[in-house]
Amino acid sequence: MRLQVFHDLKQIAPSESAVAMGVFDGVHLGHQRVISCVTFTARKLVPTVFTFDASPQEMFKGDGDLRLTAGESKLRLFERLGVRRVYMPRFEEVRALSPREFVENVLHGVMRAKEVSCGFNFHFGRGGRAGSAELKELCAQFGIEVAVVPALTLDGRPVSSTRIREALQAGDTAEAARLLGRFYAVDFPVAHGRQLGRKLGAPTINQPFPKGFLCPRFGVYASVVTVGGKRYAGVTNIGMRPTVGSDGVLAETMIDGFSGDLYGRRVPVELVCFLRPEQKFGDLDQLRQAILRDADTARGLVSPYLQTREAMV
Repeated sequence: MRLQVFHDLKQIAPSESAVAMGVFDGVHLGHQRVISCVTFTARKLVPTVFTFDASPQEMFKGDGDLRLTAGESKLRLFERLGVRRVYMPRFEEVRALSPREFVENVLHGVMRAKEVSCGFNFHFGRGGRAGSAELKELCAQFGIEVAVVPALTLDGRPVSSTRIREALQAGDTAEAARLLGRFYAVDFPVAHGRQLGRKLGAPTINQPFPKGFLCPRFGVYASVVTVGGKRYAGVTNIGMRPTVGSDGVLAETMIDGFSGDLYGRRVPVELVCFLRPEQKFGDLDQLRQAILRDADTARGLVSPYLQTREAMV
């Protein structure tokens, strides 16, 4: 069964479901535990996720933390975890609903939920004023079982999107990967650049960071790039390209052994290891030599990860 995705609440679920609820930014190990409650249910229910493509702060206050994961990436991760149906409506569709209206009209009426799981800090209803206790009380009235999943801790601290942001902003890709259960990946559409890499003998792809998304520490990373199911060694510069200049923050990646047109495609670039900070070079030849040195270093670091069949993002 292919993943079914509904971007509004007009489509009533064709069969009864087990629903995991949350924003799931990053789809980290803690989120995966919430989702596993519905993918491993003993009952014949369709594993379903109810989520938004926005953070709680954005939804309730209009601002908030920078996002880790785009909606398209979340959908791929949900499917890999065994989810078969996703409701990802615009927040405006449910913003004014009371807690009871949400349970009765959305969970019971639209999604036909028989089981629900959520994190310990889940809130819902108008203004986000209801929590897990209210959810259990209301769901019981409609015969819906509720599982509230406690925080998953590593090193005595909860696994959270905040910890992952902190790790990435410090360039600590290993810590981010430990919390995510996979390498963090830049997964934005490839944009046209000035083709300076081609002129330098090192063609690259450019992926600008959209507004509202977290940017890892500026610098050069060893990376793994997946194109058409094949994985390649890469070297990725994240930042403003101080030697040649840039109109904004972007990830620029040289893909070892690949030649082809990737413009407009979402290409997952997994950041494996931070190599060095961004550096401004005296001329383009110095830049070219540095790129080649970085590529040689990256090739050795990522070789153990090139045999995996596909990207984890």
